[in-house]
Amino acid sequence: MKKIRFGLWYDFRNPTQWRRPFDLLYAETLDQIAWGENHGFDDVWLSEHHFIEDGYLPSILPVAAAIAARTKRIRIASGVLLMPFHNPVRLAEDIAVVDVISGGRLELGVGAGFKHEEFDGFGVPFKERGGRTNQSLEIIRRLLGGETVTHKSDFFSFTNIKLTPEPIQKPRPPIWLGGFTPPALRRAARYGDGFTVPGATREVYEQYVAELKKQNRPTDNIRFASAVWYLIVSNDPEKTFTEAADHVIYQANNYSKWLSAAGLAPLSEHLGDREQLRKSGLLQVVDPDGAIRVIRDLASNVPITHFYSWTLPPGLPPRWAEEHLELFASKVIPAFR
Repeated sequence: MKKIRFGLWYDFRNPTQWRRPFDLLYAETLDQIAWGENHGFDDVWLSEHHFIEDGYLPSILPVAAAIAARTKRIRIASGVLLMPFHNPVRLAEDIAVVDVISGGRLELGVGAGFKHEEFDGFGVPFKERGGRTNQSLEIIRRLLGGETVTHKSDFFSFTNIKLTPEPIQKPRPPIWLGGFTPPALRRAARYGDGFTVPGATREVYEQYVAELKKQNRPTDNIRFASAVWYLIVSNDPEKTFTEAADHVIYQANNYSKWLSAAGLAPLSEHLGDREQLRKSGLLQVVDPDGAIRVIRDLASNVPITHFYSWTLPPGLPPRWAEEHLELFASKVIPAFR
């Protein structure tokens, strides 16, 4: 089994029914990430969405810069930055600056987006999301690689652009892509340096490898990241499940509603109560040995190199997660070192 890197995963959501001051939530989360770096966590993953009432993180790179300024080792990944809503030249500049601040620790995870309200809000036609994402990736890869770029298309037009400062990482910061559809797999194989998708299956892994081969990309040392929706380690799983359940139901129902509205498969049927949540498997609260089994089962089926799980159910304060992260760091991570 390959060595597995372990990551924290945050969205900085702050739902009305449990709302706390945003500055406090951000400060405590940054403290927790700094703690995680010193206790064996290798990566932190950040998610982006827009116009969500609970303040779902809309701006990944400012938060990535704040993490970079507070840490020395942990790698900082956008998982996922929604490419169609960003100007690729401006985005490349921000990526380079955060990479400089971090000393070369930024990883760019990219998606095409799926929420119609976000496309409407930014005035971007939904049908353009694939084309904009592909062109932006092409531009960003070249700029971050030090090229002088001229580009003219329906979406973007600029002449003789060269990035300064350049990123620390050479040839450029790594790019993660993911998805289940054939276009997403082709995009990942063509533009990406790694593949990330929650709940990965062996079938998706093999489809990705097949796409790499089609495009004559190397298939040794594949970087493949996956997540379990919630894997929380506890010495009292029933108590912890009860504390987290309503917050995870809120999050899962949100995602399922968004996915269904976009014509995609929801995470689950609408979760009306805790028993339905338990049956869905979206919240797994286990003792350390149980967590080791879950991760080993995943890794035996899909040769993952990176594992992550939502760290903080929306509306719970970061301190709630401390004892569970401590258990994960002291009992679970060492089993894979």
